[in-house]
Amino acid sequence: MNAMIFGRRLPAVAFDVALAGLVALVSVAGGPVQPGGWWSTSIGVAMALALLFRRVRPVAVTVVVAVLAFAQVALGWAPMLYDVAVLIALYGVVKYAERLRDGAIAGVVAVLGAVFAAVRDPLPAAWYYAAIYYTLLTGAVWLVALNVRTRRQYVLSLEERAATLEREREAEARAAVAEERTRIARELHDVVAHSMAVMIVQADGARYMIDQNPDTSRDALKIVADTGRQALEDMRRLVGVLREANPPEPVPTPAVRPVPDHRRPSVAELPALLDRFREAGLRVRYTVTGRPVPLPPALELTVHRLAQEALTNVLKHAGVGASVELTLAHTADGVALVVVDDGRGHGPLTPTPPGGHGLVGMRERVSVYDGTITAGARLAGGWQVRAWLPMPSFPGSEVIAA
Repeated sequence: MNAMIFGRRLPAVAFDVALAGLVALVSVAGGPVQPGGWWSTSIGVAMALALLFRRVRPVAVTVVVAVLAFAQVALGWAPMLYDVAVLIALYGVVKYAERLRDGAIAGVVAVLGAVFAAVRDPLPAAWYYAAIYYTLLTGAVWLVALNVRTRRQYVLSLEERAATLEREREAEARAAVAEERTRIARELHDVVAHSMAVMIVQADGARYMIDQNPDTSRDALKIVADTGRQALEDMRRLVGVLREANPPEPVPTPAVRPVPDHRRPSVAELPALLDRFREAGLRVRYTVTGRPVPLPPALELTVHRLAQEALTNVLKHAGVGASVELTLAHTADGVALVVVDDGRGHGPLTPTPPGGHGLVGMRERVSVYDGTITAGARLAGGWQVRAWLPMPSFPGSEVIAA
């Protein structure tokens, strides 16, 4: 019990102790001269001790005080000053009880007790005057306690709402961190996998042809160097994004995140990307159908990355010399990307290890726009990738995640 009392805030404990001490002091001050003598005093002291727990056990305290008050009236003793404990207990049960029903029952019992005390009052006065006085006093205390309870519950609801919002913010922050990690991993894969695939193929070719055709080997090494520089520039750009001191605020759209203002690949850079793959040994044919329409920057980045990943897979698996047909189809509703290869390259000198995150990253990018993508082997040989990306219809779609 002591732990219950002193586990509360110190000011509340001090107030309850002072209040109980005052009731006990009034009880003892009457001493043997009051009706009932020391027995009456003991009832007042018991009420005072019960009031120490009025915050943590309001219903039990009210029951104890009510029983003691009933015993006092049943014995024919006149109302005492320490009977203020009845009003204090009533106030406590209305304010602190978990259910208001307990406070309502306590109020009814208090009114009945007031009437009973008025009837049993030995003073020569009309009992109904005393009953009205006690009833009005009890009702006033009950209404004050109800008002305080309402304000207290309102404050508690605000605190709970603030705590809920804080938990939601923490959950959103964790989700944002996870989403950002996925975005960074996807971007790193696009930069590293593409560049390293080209560099490995060209380095293997240069090593194979260095004695037979030095000029071809020299060109291959130049491609390795240029590709490495491009990869280093992309890596610097990505690291610069990660080191931004003040990243922009996210927009409140699912799966949508802001992209810093750095140079990003676009559809207009597809010809340059295809040239690099042609230099790496692929025979790429590029076709654009439909009427090109302006695309959101992030959608252009997605199209560029899908084409880059598809061609990188052709270079890694089909090898140098494979023929690739890349088609970009524009419609009023979106854009379609089709990459088809014949699988008839020379094959890589070093087998490509199994597994990888290329197709997973492609599906993640397409899913951001609620698009579709299929990838698989062709009956005539080779591999094909078909992606459909609808035009975003929500506000802020131009800042969708990279």
